[in-house]
Amino acid sequence: RWLRQHEYVEKLNMHGILSASAGQEQLLTELLVSHTKIPVLIGELISVEVWKHKVFPVLCRLEDFKPRSTFPIYVVLHHEASIINLLETVFFYKEICESAEDSILDLIDYCHRKLTLLAARSTKAQALLGNGACNPKAVPVLPQELQKQAETMEFEISLKALSVLRFITDQVESLPLSALTRMLNTHNLPCLLVELVEHCPWSCWEAGKLKKFENGMWHMVPPEDQVKMTKLDGQVWLALLNLLLSPECQRKYRFDGFNKSQLLKLRAFLTDVLIDQLPNLVEMQRFLSYLAVTEPALPKKDLILEQVPVIWDHILKKNSGKWEAIAKHQVKHAFSPTEEDLKLQARRWAQIYSLDMMEALAPDKPRCRVCGVEAAKRCSRCRNEWYCTRACQVQHWQKHKPACNLMA
Repeated sequence: RWLRQHEYVEKLNMHGILSASAGQEQLLTELLVSHTKIPVLIGELISVEVWKHKVFPVLCRLEDFKPRSTFPIYVVLHHEASIINLLETVFFYKEICESAEDSILDLIDYCHRKLTLLAARSTKAQALLGNGACNPKAVPVLPQELQKQAETMEFEISLKALSVLRFITDQVESLPLSALTRMLNTHNLPCLLVELVEHCPWSCWEAGKLKKFENGMWHMVPPEDQVKMTKLDGQVWLALLNLLLSPECQRKYRFDGFNKSQLLKLRAFLTDVLIDQLPNLVEMQRFLSYLAVTEPALPKKDLILEQVPVIWDHILKKNSGKWEAIAKHQVKHAFSPTEEDLKLQARRWAQIYSLDMMEALAPDKPRCRVCGVEAAKRCSRCRNEWYCTRACQVQHWQKHKPACNLMA
C-alpha cells in the first residue's frame, strides 16, 4: 500500500516538473487545492523525516539486519526528496500556500530544521556531509554506496526546503499571524538566513578553484562567473527582502542588539555587482543603513493565543518507546523482500520512470557511467545505463549486472 502511494507521489512530482517546464502547472495546482492534498503531503513529508531520525539509525544497528538489497530502503529515503521537490514546484502559487491551512506551521518548522542543517555545515567539509541518521558514524553497517546517496539526498532536500521557505515568505501578507510569529521570533529566520549568506554551503573552494552546487551537481566555476549570483543565492536574498521589508514583519520582529548586529553583517555582501543582478536589494541597502543609525522600538507583547505545529509532536508521542519494535517489524516485513518481490518492485519502479519522461527531465545529454563523457550507447537489456564505447560497458558490467537483472 505504501509503495503504491509512493508511486502516486513520484508520478505527481514528475508531472509537476514537466508541467512547470511547459508553463502549464495550473491544472496540477488546482487539483491539489480542490482535493486538499497539500496538508496530506506535508504530513507525509514529516513522517518520513521522523522515520529517518528515529527508526533508520535503530534499524541499521540491529544485528539481524542483513538486507539482500538496499533498494527498499532507498525508496523510503527517496520519498522525502520526491515530496519536497513537488512542494517546491507548486508552492510558487498563493492558493497552494493558503490551502496548507494550519499545516503551514509544520512546514515552516520542517524548513527551519533543514536550514539549520545547512547553516551548521562546516565550510571546510563541502563534500556533501550528511547529518543525524545519515552520518557515517551513526550508521556504520550500511553499504557505502547507499550511505553516500542518503547524504547527497539530505543536502539536496535542504536546498529544496530553502526554496519552499522563500515561496512561503512571498505570501507574508496572507499567512496566519502564528506563522509570521513562528518565522520571526520562534525560529528567528532572518538571522538564520544571514548565516547562509555568510557561509554559503552550496559553494566551496577545491584546489584553488571555486565550485558551486547547481541543478543537482557540483560545477567548477570559471573566474569570470565567480561573482555571478546563483539561484540559491537569490532565494536567500529574496526571503530576507520579504521578511525584513514587509511592514507587518518589521512591526513583529525584535530588532534587539543581537539581531541588529547579525543583520548589519549583510552590508558587507551588498556590493554593486550583486545589486546589479538583483536591483531590489537597493531597498535592503537603504533599510540596513537606516537600521545602523536608529534603535527600532521593540514589538509590544500582545496577549494572543498562538497556534503551534502538531504533526511532528503527534508522531513522536504516539510512537515514543516503540522505535526499536518498529524497526524490527520493518526488517521482517518491509526490508527483507524475496528475490521475486525485488524483481516486482524494480519493474514497477522502471514503469514509473519511463525512458521518454526521464530524457525530458534530464537537463543535459546522457553521460557515460564509467568515464563521464557524452554517451550515445545504452544498455540494451535494461535501457537505464549509458556508455560512450563498448569498452566502458564491458568494464562496468560486473557492477551493473545485479541491477540489470532486476530491471530487465
